[in-house]
Amino acid sequence: MTFILFPVNKGAKITLSVIVSIMFVAVLILFYRFDPEAELLFPKCPFLLFTGYECPGCGSQRAIHSLLHFKIGAAWRYNAFMVLVVPYLFLGIYLEYFDRRKRHSRLKSLFFGRWSAMTIFIVIIVYWVLRNLN
Repeated sequence: MTFILFPVNKGAKITLSVIVSIMFVAVLILFYRFDPEAELLFPKCPFLLFTGYECPGCGSQRAIHSLLHFKIGAAWRYNAFMVLVVPYLFLGIYLEYFDRRKRHSRLKSLFFGRWSAMTIFIVIIVYWVLRNLN
């Protein structure tokens, strides 16, 4: 049984794509214009506040802000994992939405195949542990 949340006709897909794209650009503008370290607009990590340990996402907002300002070193210090994930996400978006002829099917199966979710999960856990050893 297949469950569909919204209509799958072409017009609905285009409308949804436009809405998601506008929201994505709005978020990027927000992260570009405002520094998450200085503005109260951005939430603080509840895990860090309660435990004193950094979660895998701690520093992601500051890293995105730094990446948008081409400060790669600062982004790496805030959250190295985020710096490495951004190209991976762009690759996934490209392969899913822009590779119509499926020219890169081997690349897609390598990075987004059967074992990729488990590999990513393990990498996140290892990163989480390693960043809190200091």
